[in-house]
Amino acid sequence: MTQQSFSQTYYLIAGTYTKPKKSEGIYTYVFDSKSGDARFVSSIYTENPSYLALNKERTHIYAVNENGNDKGAASSFSFNASNGSLQSLGTTRLSHGDDPCYAGLDATGKWVAVANYTGGSLAIFPVQADGSLGEAAQVIAHSGTGPDKERQEKAHVHSTVFTPDNKYLAVADLGIDKLMLYPFDATSSKPLDEKAVEISTPPASGPRHLVFHPTKPYAYLVCELSGTVIAYHYQNGKLTELQQLSSHPADFKGDIGSAAIHFSPDGRFLYASNRGVCNNIAIYSVDNSGKLNLLGYQPTGGDHPRDFTIDPSGNFLLAGNMISGNIAVFKRDKTTGLLTDTGKRITIPQPTVLLFTQIK
Repeated sequence: MTQQSFSQTYYLIAGTYTKPKKSEGIYTYVFDSKSGDARFVSSIYTENPSYLALNKERTHIYAVNENGNDKGAASSFSFNASNGSLQSLGTTRLSHGDDPCYAGLDATGKWVAVANYTGGSLAIFPVQADGSLGEAAQVIAHSGTGPDKERQEKAHVHSTVFTPDNKYLAVADLGIDKLMLYPFDATSSKPLDEKAVEISTPPASGPRHLVFHPTKPYAYLVCELSGTVIAYHYQNGKLTELQQLSSHPADFKGDIGSAAIHFSPDGRFLYASNRGVCNNIAIYSVDNSGKLNLLGYQPTGGDHPRDFTIDPSGNFLLAGNMISGNIAVFKRDKTTGLLTDTGKRITIPQPTVLLFTQIK
């Protein structure tokens, strides 16, 4: 890619799997939101940083280390928004569960919640004065099974998302077809009330990731096993279902592996990625009632789009194709929400999570 004429730029930060293929861990790029070009800035090694969270001050990044064999962990880094570099704060905390796969940061910036997929649990860590993580304040284990005997043989916590009012932690459990809302108090030393509000999802749906609308009282859950997106109205710790909509064509037959779900910056369009044999992005418009309308699909230019992101200008969507080892760049039509493949690719080993932030 050309490195000239970078005029409207952001940092693109990517987490990766470091095994079995060699990876540097976390990568930082400068991305031009006018041309769609990117150039490498820096990297820092940490083992299997499969999900990342950046604080609102853009000073610290928190990563899960998706390891098994009682080595699941969470790591903290300082982030220099002037030059894009990261530095380890030297604190790697056990997540008290195997294969942590998600990190969520609360609105105060004082708590990081981690989802342990194989461990079937969640852990919440205090953020210390220097930005590093303290030992886990609470670990909550889920139990149960689902009808899919291979994928739902036990609890599998897949995401930990704080509600926009910062009063609840929403936890999606793929293994037991549950979305749990834990009351949250950021001022407490044990901030989670372990008596959660339980929302059941359809049997064998496998809830994975939840996203809230940027300005309206709606939430959207992508289900990995059924390839379904569920729309909810959210108010005061209550999620009321509005709609269920497939992220696949009506006549689709084959492996389903829905993954990530994200909004356009203006909140008009919602996107969900599908792995399996699809390797595409489902595109939805959002009406005033919170319901979705399926607009179409965009192939992701690679295999296994585990995550994707949209740059802050809304001009481009970037899809991280994990198995292919690339990030594909798509031009967004802000009026229709539809995508066009630019043909531009960023080569990177096993990308698992992508996020954008402003340059200082």
